[in-house]
Amino acid sequence: MLIDSHCHLDFEALSADLDGVMARAALAGVTGMVTISTRVDNFSTYAGIAERFENVWCSVGTHPHNADQELHIQTDDLVRLSAHPRCVAIGEAGLDYFYDDAPREAQAVGLRRHIAAARVTGLPLVIHSRAADDDMAAVLEEEAGQGAFPFVLHCFTAGVDLAQRALALGGYVSFSGIITFKNAEEIREVAKLVPADRYLVETDAPYLAPIPHRGQSNEPSFVRHTAEKLAEVRGITLEQLGAETTANFGRLFSKTGLS
Repeated sequence: MLIDSHCHLDFEALSADLDGVMARAALAGVTGMVTISTRVDNFSTYAGIAERFENVWCSVGTHPHNADQELHIQTDDLVRLSAHPRCVAIGEAGLDYFYDDAPREAQAVGLRRHIAAARVTGLPLVIHSRAADDDMAAVLEEEAGQGAFPFVLHCFTAGVDLAQRALALGGYVSFSGIITFKNAEEIREVAKLVPADRYLVETDAPYLAPIPHRGQSNEPSFVRHTAEKLAEVRGITLEQLGAETTANFGRLFSKTGLS
């Protein structure tokens, strides 16, 4: 049993064939998934997908690429929308200095508003962090000093330092299909170090399809390939990995009722 903790079912590559996507996921042993928000203004779309499928949940948040376009979204807005029964997380929000699609100041403002919403609601914050390790760690540590909040570093692509600092704050780390790529040795080393009760698997579909589907549009059923590689890296069976990641998902995304 596997759960895709992060995908984007509203993106056209998946939304055009949602019934097929769900059927293939079931055949691959994927029993649940979270469709992740990238724009709060589109929340009704995410919620509608989650309402349609009993094993799909959603989040509410603004991707850092869109941070400057949703500066009108306040913490209270996130808290209010997150009360939807199918909404189980805040985000994704964070810092992306690789693309810098939005001013860094806007990204930081958005991240802190999302952290505040996670703190108020107790829902996990789904964090996007790319090429921003030092600033991300500093923000997390500063904010944690003002009150704990649950979070996961999704699609982990950073170094050991950010992972260790996040874990020290009680955070989780989620691994995507990148872990199957030939040049991802540093990420595989991190994957060996994360405690058994603190890691998740995801696709980030429709992006980052794992080997042997690299270059194709990703989908939740492909999380099995990521899980197989992650199990190999950690020296455990796929069955054990499925049990551990499902338990971790239920604990972190407690609103799903799977804990």
